[in-house]
Amino acid sequence: MILLYKGSIFFFFRFKKMHNIIIILILLLLSNCKINPVINTHGVAFLEKKHENLIINETNKNDVKSILGHPSTVATFNNSVWIYIERTRTKGKLLKFGQNITIKNNVLALEFDEYGVLFKKDFYDKNKINKIKFTKDTTDTITREADFVYSFLSSLRQKINAPSKKQKP
Repeated sequence: MILLYKGSIFFFFRFKKMHNIIIILILLLLSNCKINPVINTHGVAFLEKKHENLIINETNKNDVKSILGHPSTVATFNNSVWIYIERTRTKGKLLKFGQNITIKNNVLALEFDEYGVLFKKDFYDKNKINKIKFTKDTTDTITREADFVYSFLSSLRQKINAPSKKQKP
């Protein structure tokens, strides 16, 4: 497209150069996003390296707190079991519609004796967690039967204790 005016020809070529510069800048910005992936870490960072500093029968609870911080979870029935978690995720590829991919999924379980000294530590990484076999047995509960019996007896007791509606003349 050639225009008749000299000023407009100059403007056309000048706009074309700016157009190329804008395209180059956009490509640089998009390539930078691809080079540096976004990584989200949840829990204790570098758990795999930090747990090596914990020595069985020497490290106590205070040392563990100074190295790893407060535990992610404390066992419900036994306060001497501490659990630390590290999970690192990133965005997936465009073909997978950007679903999150788990890079690291580390769990560290620490058990302390009655004096607060570490006596057992178990480290599970992503591959080791997949190999854990769970039992298929189930525990039967009698709560529904007890609830039914309790509600039946409660209603019977209410009927017995209720004042009679018939009054004698």
